[in-house]
Amino acid sequence: MDFTASMQRNPIVASVNDLGRLDAALQSPCEIIFLLKGDIFSIPDVVGRIHQADKRVYVHFDLMEGFSREQVALRYLKEKANPDGIITTRVNLIKFAKEFEFSTIQRVFMLDSLSVETAIKSVKSTRPHAIELLPGIIPRVVKRVSQETQIPLIAGGLIESKEDILATLQAGAVGISTTKEELWYL
Repeated sequence: MDFTASMQRNPIVASVNDLGRLDAALQSPCEIIFLLKGDIFSIPDVVGRIHQADKRVYVHFDLMEGFSREQVALRYLKEKANPDGIITTRVNLIKFAKEFEFSTIQRVFMLDSLSVETAIKSVKSTRPHAIELLPGIIPRVVKRVSQETQIPLIAGGLIESKEDILATLQAGAVGISTTKEELWYL
């Protein structure tokens, strides 16, 4: 299952920050799940369940408990759980993850104009497979980052309605990540 094709069929990504909501994400029409919660012990089982449901899973590496921020932790993740990819804010982990043939999503936070400039430079140097931009509610920034990097962009954070989703997609995002279960069904 190809990431781009999945995003074209359904641009909504189920972000799971509570493993108690995993079943709801598995039953949703979302083809991609961002796993924002878990630990070194639970990840292999959770990733297996997601793959059994024929969905792609991207593990937010920075948020997983029990992992160091070193290359050996990525190797462990690859060998024991084998998710489709990782999400990280850490530039050095993008390079290491590519060595293990993970798809990579670089998460960037937009706080002010300086952070927009820094994010664009960072993404251009790391060349992740995709970007997750937060907050995703700023279509003008989504458009700029999308155009300047030419890398698929997923917007997340503070998106609360169908109108927010449509405006962000029209600005150039290929997808929307959200923990709001009601939006998974749009």
